[in-house]
Amino acid sequence: MAIDPHGKDLKRYLEEDTGGPVVMLNLLRFAEGGRELYDQYARALVTTFLPRYGGEVLYAGDGSTALVAESGQEWDMAALVRYPSREAFLAMVSDPEYQTVTELRTRALSEAVLQATTPRS
Repeated sequence: MAIDPHGKDLKRYLEEDTGGPVVMLNLLRFAEGGRELYDQYARALVTTFLPRYGGEVLYAGDGSTALVAESGQEWDMAALVRYPSREAFLAMVSDPEYQTVTELRTRALSEAVLQATTPRS
């Protein structure tokens, strides 16, 4: 299962840029012992990297009762993170200091969805 974006994914992400802010939908499934690792990653994200790149967590919450889902489609956590632009997100994930903590996220997760969203008019 995919956990982290790769070069071709990031290239497509920039090509589809409509301009302006982007809200990233994060759906997360933790590996065994992953919640604690993810919490370490999230602390670094919120205290250092989001402020540095103008991002903000709009919502983060633990998964609960899935009302409409097939077996195995439940998520452990969901988050919405806003960035001022797609370029700001790309600059953050390219930051060498960020890359030293992103391995915590990678080890923490068994599966993830990271999807850019665009506002509806």
